[in-house]
Amino acid sequence: MARTVHDQKLETRAARAKLKPSGKPYYRSIEPGLHLGYRKGKGAGGKWVMRRYVGGGNYEVSTLGTADDSDSSLADGEIIFTFAQAQDRARRRALEANRTAAGLSTRGGLYTVKSAIEDYITAYSAGHTKGGGKALPDLRKRADAFIIPQFGDTEAAKLTTTKIKALLEQLAAFAPRLRTGKKADEQKFRKVDGDDPDVRRRRRSSVNRAFTVLKAALNHAWRDGKIDSDAAWRKVQPFREVDAARVRYLEIKECRRLVNSCDAEFRPLVEAALATGARYGELAALNVADFHSESGTVHIRSSKSGKGRHIHLNGESVAVFKRITAGRPASNPMFMKDSGGRWLKSHQARPMREACERAKIDPPASFHHLRHTWASLPVMNAMPLMVVAKNLGHADTRMVEKHYGHLAPSYIAEAVRASAPRFGIKPKKGSNVTRLEVSA
Repeated sequence: MARTVHDQKLETRAARAKLKPSGKPYYRSIEPGLHLGYRKGKGAGGKWVMRRYVGGGNYEVSTLGTADDSDSSLADGEIIFTFAQAQDRARRRALEANRTAAGLSTRGGLYTVKSAIEDYITAYSAGHTKGGGKALPDLRKRADAFIIPQFGDTEAAKLTTTKIKALLEQLAAFAPRLRTGKKADEQKFRKVDGDDPDVRRRRRSSVNRAFTVLKAALNHAWRDGKIDSDAAWRKVQPFREVDAARVRYLEIKECRRLVNSCDAEFRPLVEAALATGARYGELAALNVADFHSESGTVHIRSSKSGKGRHIHLNGESVAVFKRITAGRPASNPMFMKDSGGRWLKSHQARPMREACERAKIDPPASFHHLRHTWASLPVMNAMPLMVVAKNLGHADTRMVEKHYGHLAPSYIAEAVRASAPRFGIKPKKGSNVTRLEVSA
């Protein structure tokens, strides 16, 4: 923050009262090429003005606001200013003018958080920032849902650590939003148990991801010189220990019931998900040509990471894909609806829910749980974590270790099962009560 300049003639109300009315302002230099002026009128109150050097021996003069020259004109920092407040306003206005002259966006006024978000999204979509634009839809969604409604009109330079922390706490207290049919529809929220620790964990995890977007946008603006300091958000810590999600997977018998309960057009998608661990969007984008029977692989051309990969299949899974693709043109979508079109976004939600209901899987599993199922069962069967990671499309084992590592057979688990004491605890016939049998 720039230091406040002192001036005996202008700093206090009493000192300004001694000045003579003049058509020309009394000026005080506050920055190189920038002066704060006080114009004393014939009336009771004076005006603050700023004079900015624009080159070629020329200056630009503009009025900032009214001076707090009387008890009836108390400073509010917006219309009526003290000497120190007028300096701050002059510096900010000069900064905005310099940015405009340099061709930097100010969105028609002060540089707001929304301006920072828009500038960041523009750079991100053009591949000028880390990530290269692959997660642009998710970035835009989080900005529109969490950041812009709360902070969009706030001047970025006026953000404080306290304000950002308060925003995160406020967002974490909101219930999750429900999708609305039209933009004009009133936003609705899902009914959740606010006392459920897992509900709070998921909500805080979502807020952390939104905070990551906000920090990225503000850091981008700061590096471009549009914000003077990054101290406000650099001091804010995200919610801790909120990413340890409880991964749900289906047992083999549940998978069989699910497959048998699916409608005919939906069953191939479910079988393929269980056979590959691929995401719904990855499967929906496949063509018949993406299955290679000789190598026993499925080629995912575009994934969440932006990179393609080959998923390796076992014999049973190869048979599944041979049946799905048999006698079909290579250019055809691999998975088609009865209407002849591809499976599109969210088309899987209803048939998955209905299949779970018929299969008596409670609570109902989502399509993404099939990916968790593929990952969990091989890990429990001692498949190397790197192999699991590569088939899932991860660059290394960190995500696999985080979500599924506890399922892997380990020396500790085997040692405990083999050597821990046994106390002869047996259930009593016809009762849920157990008794402790002690040998003589």
